[in-house]
Parts: sequence; structure tokens; C-alpha cells
Amino acid sequence: MASAPDLGGSVALVTGATRGVGKGVAAALAEAGARVYATGRSVSTEADCATRNRVAPGGSVLPLRCDHVDDAETEAAFEFVIAREGRLDLLVNAAWTGYERMVEDGRFTWSAPFWQQPMWRWDAMFDGGVRAMFGCSRIAARQMVAQRSGLIVNVSFWAAQKYLGNAIYGAAKIATDRLTADMARELSEHAVTVVSVYPGLVRTELVMQSAEFLDMSNSESPEFTGRAIAHLCADGERHRRTGSVIVAAAYAREVGFSDIDGRRPIPLTLESV
Repeated sequence: MASAPDLGGSVALVTGATRGVGKGVAAALAEAGARVYATGRSVSTEADCATRNRVAPGGSVLPLRCDHVDDAETEAAFEFVIAREGRLDLLVNAAWTGYERMVEDGRFTWSAPFWQQPMWRWDAMFDGGVRAMFGCSRIAARQMVAQRSGLIVNVSFWAAQKYLGNAIYGAAKIATDRLTADMARELSEHAVTVVSVYPGLVRTELVMQSAEFLDMSNSESPEFTGRAIAHLCADGERHRRTGSVIVAAAYAREVGFSDIDGRRPIPLTLESV
């Protein structure tokens, strides 16, 4: 069993941390001792109280309202964090839009062929997902290059490698992983690491609404992805992984950590996903 990662003194910014994977990542990083700035379009202090009460001494989650589709809001959020902390050690790009309104006018459009897909879904995934990821990373990279250290994590999924759901989803996830690889290439000489992390089936709020229709036996908590990122952030040799894809469940078995319930989910593969 791996020892718990110690991120004391580290400063992290997690986007899309109002709910879902982003919220779980923020909680797990704070539990490891990091000072975490959690951004989201609907951040509220009250909504974060439960998260605050769960973190370990030394760590904290500070909510910061930001819509990352808005470039000015994104710039302001990063300026605030860097001015206050003087550094940024970790950026987790978890913000993602496009899962909304899977059913429209009584029709399940998520799995529709591309010629029947609504154009808003393309805009949502690329503007609220890929573009937001790029916008946040370019600002974080300036600080990380200056301090010659840092880790950027892009939350992605197997749709980058295999058809899952619809053509728009695949294109957006391929763009995410390509962005990871190319940013890693450009940042490598500056000692800044960039990776994509793949969760499995995560027990997010939206997934649990449909839990009765899903096989949840191999599901993961939102915090599990955060534990993977915490261990990676604490790894002094993490740069050897730059530009790569890390499957959270496979990494857990390699490093030796478990989910919050003590289980170790079976890693998904290209064949099994």
C-alpha cells in the first residue's frame, strides 16, 4: 500500500469543481494537504461546506466563481490565485460542458448520428471543454515556466481512442489528448509535466440519477481520480510520464492506493470500455 501523498505547501487550481469529477478532485487534493482553488460557474460557499469539513488539516478548498468560456473571467481567476499565492503547482482541467440536455423534446439525442446532432453540443464540448482547457493551460504555463516546475492534468476519456456515444464526443476527446501531447512537447524543456487522466465510471451526481439503469459494480468515487492526481503530483519522477495518458484505476494498482471505500476498481481498457 502506497503511503498517502503529502502535498503540503502546494497550490492547485481545479476547474469545473462545482460538482462531479472536479469536485472530487478538489476534495482529494485538499485531503493530501494542498491549498486548492476550486472554480465553477455555480460556486457557492454553502455548497462547499461539506467539502471543507472533509479535508485534512493543512489542506483547504477555496471556491472561486468563474465561467471558463469567458476569457476575462479566466484571466482574472488565475491572476487572483497567483497574486495571492505567488505560485501555481498544479492545474487540473476538469471543466466540461456538453453532457447537458441529452434528451430534447422527448428524444435521446446523445447517441444520434452526426447529421442529427444539435450544433449546440459541438459548441458546448469545444468551447466549454477543449477551448477552456487551452485557455487555462496557457495562463498556468506562463507561471509554471517562470518557476520551472508544475503539473497540468487534462481530464479525458477513452472516446479519444474508440467510438463512444457520438462523433462530437470523440472529436473533443481526441483534441484533448492531442493538446496534452503537444503541450507536453513544448513544456518539456521547462520541467513542466502535462498528462491526460482517464477516470472510469464515476459516481457523479448525474450518473447517480441513472444508477438503476447502470452496472455500478466497478464504479469509482469522484475522489478516486483526485487520489490518482495527488499521487502523481507528489511523485518526484513524474516528468517521465509527460505527454502520456494515465488510466486512474491502472495507476492505482501500479502505485498502490485505493478508492475512498477501500476498493480498487478494475481498470478499463480499449477493449472493455
